[in-house]
Amino acid sequence: MVEPALTQLAKLTAHETHRLDRAIVAISVNPELGTEVPGTLLRDYADEVDGVRVIYYVTALRTITIVSYVEA
Repeated sequence: MVEPALTQLAKLTAHETHRLDRAIVAISVNPELGTEVPGTLLRDYADEVDGVRVIYYVTALRTITIVSYVEA
């Protein structure tokens, strides 16, 4: 991870981390879960129950790069 991401992760509460982990696990099991962002290679997954939104990119080698947002 890059330094800004590590700094942001350190600021998450245990509950926020758990909510984000659930979304990341769902995406890792099914990378096609989110909807395609038109005109890009990005996918957008929103879990309304946990209040988590994840924008991600799946590489040709099936590696997933993630940018996420956890609502308060």
